[in-house]
Amino acid sequence: MDGLKVSDRNLVDLIKSLVSEDGFSDTLIANVRLMKCAKSLPRMPLIYRPGLTIIVQGQKIGYLGDREIHYNSGHYLVQTLPLPFECETFASQQEPLLGVSIDIDPVVLSELVTVSSEDALKPSVTHFPMSSVPMSDDMLESVFRLIKALHDPHTAKVMGQSRVREVIFEALQSPQGAALRALVVNQGRFSLIVNSLKQLHQQLDQEVRVEQLAEDANMSVSSFHHHFKNVAGSSPLQYLKRLRLLKAQMLLNQGHLNVSQISLEVGYKSVHQFSRDYKRYFGSPPTKDKLREDAVI
Repeated sequence: MDGLKVSDRNLVDLIKSLVSEDGFSDTLIANVRLMKCAKSLPRMPLIYRPGLTIIVQGQKIGYLGDREIHYNSGHYLVQTLPLPFECETFASQQEPLLGVSIDIDPVVLSELVTVSSEDALKPSVTHFPMSSVPMSDDMLESVFRLIKALHDPHTAKVMGQSRVREVIFEALQSPQGAALRALVVNQGRFSLIVNSLKQLHQQLDQEVRVEQLAEDANMSVSSFHHHFKNVAGSSPLQYLKRLRLLKAQMLLNQGHLNVSQISLEVGYKSVHQFSRDYKRYFGSPPTKDKLREDAVI
């Protein structure tokens, strides 16, 4: 008996009855959102929140540097940082993409890692801030219990966070669980690069010197470039540019600031250079861009 497929079909039915609109839908449990997309979408730049993305129907392919990251009903995405990447979606009206997104609460993650009996991180293990992980039976059962709780307000209120913790615990047991633990225990090169990435996110509107980032990570500039590209899929300055442009798109879609203000907000000294980079990245100038209904997926 193929229990995995039976559970997977049950998950499709459970989610389908909870969502009607395309995009992300908030739920009765904090940090848990449901996903739906009823059409295929071409490859486009995106940024996800750190967390777990579990697809139960449909398929997505992420592109990060020279890596292709496939996640569908047999895999789920583990993302430890809000990393700029490109994504392609395969879905239809008859079989829409359905899934659940779980934001990782740093406090919950820290608690689970602290009480875990896992061995210290091994420097030889390769960690990535974004990876597709095979769906284990235990993870599938944990996700099933979490989604089932959304159908009952009382269960969601009383047991919701416990169900979320269970799913995160299973992710910690996965092949990329070490990448999640690295966010807490601060060991190895991966953790040093993660700290550099966090620094870039916090200093988005400031001038950035790669030499200073390398010094803060206690690496030579060449070693820092090498390890940074292995983790983030691009050089530090390419990563920063993509991050700035995605933040600019978000600000533009909010409609509160004009192009000049947004340019300064994301660290550009020249609005003309900002407009050129924006058009090169998104295919249209910031004055004509608009919120894409599919960008939330």
